[in-house]
Amino acid sequence: MQIIIRPESQSDIEAITAVIQAAFASHPLSKQTEHFIVRALRAAGALTVSLVAEVDGQVVGHIALSPVTISDGSLGWYGLGPISVAPARQRQGIGTALMREGLARLKALGADGCVLVGDPVYYQRFGFRPHPELRHEGVPPENLLVLPFGEQTPRGVVEFHPGFWAAD
Repeated sequence: MQIIIRPESQSDIEAITAVIQAAFASHPLSKQTEHFIVRALRAAGALTVSLVAEVDGQVVGHIALSPVTISDGSLGWYGLGPISVAPARQRQGIGTALMREGLARLKALGADGCVLVGDPVYYQRFGFRPHPELRHEGVPPENLLVLPFGEQTPRGVVEFHPGFWAAD
């Protein structure tokens, strides 16, 4: 199986939406708004990195990365999410390929690091770790994960783009 990771195009938007909806359909913590988040980020011009995974000419995965603000004034930090893989294509390395390419593109842009809300067991393989001096309202500390690209890790409150509260 050949996985092609590339930037999203206008013609991918419908397929991206379908992949996101399918990927989160049975996720126990999902409010089924992830596709609205991506749409809101796209509309706001806040999708710094938006990549699709393509197999046999079909979009089977997507990753979104957008700027975050941190109360200590740290700049150059981005939030990862959502990341989605079509259920029939999960556990085939597609999510890993999206993660690696997404993070590589952030580094190439000169980013200082990346944060996400997620399962520490899964994301630690990419270097993400909880950081006790970084927090996000309503998120348990063990689920706010940080990957600094340099020596500095910010401290304070992380705010994701307002698109993360899109509900339709």
